[in-house]
Amino acid sequence: MLKLNNYIDGTLKTPHSGTYLDNIHPATGKVYSLIADSTEEDIHQAVRAAQTAFPSWSGLSLKERHNYLLRISQLIASKSKALAKAESKDNGKPLWLAEQVDIPRAVDNFEFFATSILHFSSESHQMPGRAINYTLRKPLGVVGCISPWNLPLYLFSWKIAPALAAGNTVVAKPSEITPMTAYLLAEICIEAELPPGVLNIVFGSGLKAGDPLVRHPDVKAISFTGGTATGRHIAQVAAPMFKKLSLELGGKNPNIIFEDCDYDRMLKVTLRSSFANQGQICLCGSRIFIERPIYERFKRDFVEQTASMMVGDPNDPNVHLGAIVSEQHLEKILSYIELAREEGGRILTGGKRVYPAGELKGGYYLRPTIIEGLDYHCRTNQEEIFGPVVTITPFDTEAEVLAMANSTPYGLSATIWTNDLARAHRLAEDIESGIVWINSWLLRDLRTPFGGTKQSGVGREGGMEVLRFFTEPKNVCVAY
Repeated sequence: MLKLNNYIDGTLKTPHSGTYLDNIHPATGKVYSLIADSTEEDIHQAVRAAQTAFPSWSGLSLKERHNYLLRISQLIASKSKALAKAESKDNGKPLWLAEQVDIPRAVDNFEFFATSILHFSSESHQMPGRAINYTLRKPLGVVGCISPWNLPLYLFSWKIAPALAAGNTVVAKPSEITPMTAYLLAEICIEAELPPGVLNIVFGSGLKAGDPLVRHPDVKAISFTGGTATGRHIAQVAAPMFKKLSLELGGKNPNIIFEDCDYDRMLKVTLRSSFANQGQICLCGSRIFIERPIYERFKRDFVEQTASMMVGDPNDPNVHLGAIVSEQHLEKILSYIELAREEGGRILTGGKRVYPAGELKGGYYLRPTIIEGLDYHCRTNQEEIFGPVVTITPFDTEAEVLAMANSTPYGLSATIWTNDLARAHRLAEDIESGIVWINSWLLRDLRTPFGGTKQSGVGREGGMEVLRFFTEPKNVCVAY
């Protein structure tokens, strides 16, 4: 059975503990590979390697760093079919989704930041007749990148690429639930002849590998994407150490639908924004608010189309939803469906586990679920479920829906469907959210800032924002 070893100082190394964790195929529920069960010793080794590599890596010209990152991007593109298969198998998502979204975005991430660093500029401020101030931006040193399981290579590369482009060296920990494409990225970095120690990938659990990375005194910044509770713990540990922090956390995103929307387009996109990747995207619209005049029409059409979605083998091109990422997460989602019933919700479709025949019978499958009749203050409407579960609620006025949309402790994204341009801009300004899509969803320009408000996170990723995060500004004042 394949063992996924750590990538430290340019080579693949067995974990210091000599032990491994099971890596389970969600579609079958069976172990199909083993992942290094790393500990503090492995993190120390990786940080030392990154410290050693930092002076030479940060000393390269921008063009030289660009060339390395572009080579990695090209290798990912050349291996896209194999990477998509690995991502689908590791995560449970449909193969077509990994082919169309996950791997192309990883290609784009490395390419985008390889080019962005060539155009990253600093500021100058003139004091007429007295002095000129200019800003230097220097890489931080060794930084830690911790990524989640829902979009494994997509989000892993989203952190690593800008950190490397800015001249830092990286110790990265992927989720222990979906480690395979991070391991394949390590092999790609070896093939690309990335200098030893520039990128180090350490596998293992959050407790035994992630926490020592956050606590390490020589790690200058932490970029984390994951659950709000884990983000809170990271902040408590890192803040007293004065580390820079970027935390992209949970969401409970509103999807607001007005009567005057482009109905057919809205319905098509709402199916995707509700259930893409089995609803395991932090940007999915899990609370759907519909203006009352079209509520019954929407409910009928949405339930009908959701009920017809195919759940099953991720390798089947006709399947809409594959497997939930793990049994533990499936049980969490089912517990929220039961909670919704207790809170008075009506299950309009779904809500049940699916048991395919044959080899897939032990996999973690769930019908996409629509719930009606819940108060917007209830737990089902306030807590992140992170699965193929949405609630639908009618509204009458703009003020009413704004209050419902802003009622949660989260503020990651929102979607507004209307052809009233003035109303769209009004709501976009007043919704407590880091991202607002109007008549669209998940339409991403990599130049724009990405992140949330309230308990959805701290800081911004993307574009020049993330390059600023991974650098330290220094003002230089020259008197005339």
